[in-house]
Amino acid sequence: MPDDFRGKISPQRLPAAAPAVLVIDDDPAMVESLAMMLEDHGFRVLTANDGLRGVQVFREQRPAAVLTDIMMPEQDGIGAIMEMRRDRSEVKIIAISGAGRVGKTDFLTIARKLGADATFEKGRSANELVVMLTTMLRQ
Repeated sequence: MPDDFRGKISPQRLPAAAPAVLVIDDDPAMVESLAMMLEDHGFRVLTANDGLRGVQVFREQRPAAVLTDIMMPEQDGIGAIMEMRRDRSEVKIIAISGAGRVGKTDFLTIARKLGADATFEKGRSANELVVMLTTMLRQ
């Protein structure tokens, strides 16, 4: 994850109270990178390493938004998205994947159709993700 995000989006653009964002990913380095980036931009970050734990944290902590990987053990991101969307239709969900397409299956498109508000391919600018998330939370 590139470090080009620092200082590009000011925390003043966020709602007054620090919104909680749940990051669900089985890659510890990705979770750490996203958590640091989001905290630098004024978010309160919750984390989980798979979809099952992610749904549990989601239900207990009630975050304003969720960033979830698609391909994970225990429960994939698509299953987690469907459960979270059934529980709270207003939550903002961004599906994230580095393997967005396997063969003819486009997992990010499927995630979007099944409840994600937006999708984001790993490797794109971290600043784009912050802008996307901030914009979604202001709506």
